[in-house]
Amino acid sequence: MRDFSDDISALRKRLDEAAGYLKVEELRARRPQLETEASRPDLWDDPTQARKVTGELSSVVDDLERYDTLAARIDDLETLFELGREEDDDSVEGELDAALTSLQRDFGELELRSLFTGEYDDRDALCEVQSGEGGADAQDWANMLLRMYLRWAERRGFDTELDDVQPGSEAGISSAAFLVKGRHAYGLLRSEHGVHRLVRMSPFNAQGKRQTAFAALKVTPFLDDVPDIVIDDKDLRIDTYRSSGAGGQHVNVTDSAVRITHLPTGVVTSCQNERSQHQNKDRAMQILKVKLAELQRQEREAQLSDIRGEQQAVGFGSQIRSYVLQPYQMVKDLRSEHETGNVDGVLDGDLDPFMEAWLRWVRAGQ
Repeated sequence: MRDFSDDISALRKRLDEAAGYLKVEELRARRPQLETEASRPDLWDDPTQARKVTGELSSVVDDLERYDTLAARIDDLETLFELGREEDDDSVEGELDAALTSLQRDFGELELRSLFTGEYDDRDALCEVQSGEGGADAQDWANMLLRMYLRWAERRGFDTELDDVQPGSEAGISSAAFLVKGRHAYGLLRSEHGVHRLVRMSPFNAQGKRQTAFAALKVTPFLDDVPDIVIDDKDLRIDTYRSSGAGGQHVNVTDSAVRITHLPTGVVTSCQNERSQHQNKDRAMQILKVKLAELQRQEREAQLSDIRGEQQAVGFGSQIRSYVLQPYQMVKDLRSEHETGNVDGVLDGDLDPFMEAWLRWVRAGQ
């Protein structure tokens, strides 16, 4: 049986590093305080504070349980190795290899947490897909991107809410707004903020010529409560319209969709996903406050890229990533230079390697 001593030592080193970036000792001290607060009978008298307490408690418990589980699994691995070595039992080598591989994979996922350095990385993410240059192909590409991100969220176990979809004039969609809900949703999706370029044989071209199309994803950290945003009703234009969507699914047939325009800034939000006009208006107002809060942060920080990254025209020369379907198959991120030939997998939501590569690229730059 081969010697697993060095592998186990390496895992214990990674566990020590995890104790540092997770701040395990601080979490252990904080947990009983949060549990006491969460058990107060008057907790939900203040819903905002209650959500803050329960959310933090959930995160603390999750991190501690992950850490403690990994520590216990390393102990089990070491015990099995010592028993196998003492009894000269080669039959346990396969089990040891499998346990080692599993631990290494789980440590890799945990170490991704150490790359989250942004103030809002643990928040939900408000996302907007917008078609760009490329006509019908761009609208179809925007629809493909929407599906890609919804599939990615499903793979990670995140909840999604599709708030608004505007059909394209020829195909696909011209825009869509959706919310991704889950811990670190924004920290992961901010790597996707920017212009995405598609190269393929166009299904909308009678000659079947190769076509380049562009669409953009905008990502904003979603804040449940934005207390410092005061909106004057006279600064708003509120329009209602009939909801629309592919296949008529999850769509109302009354004029219940709401579009709100903030006249001083030109910010526009809309929602058609809720069951009533009143609910759609409330949701659109909530999203408007999030967007206005972001504008305020941008003004304070004086750099748009601090939160959302640089905004560029959705066309040639501005892309962060290229997706090539013909004449060869490749997806390549032009920032981290991470690439893969499995285009179908990426379009089906396999985006984690690109996200991790971008986070490591940002860390290296810092």
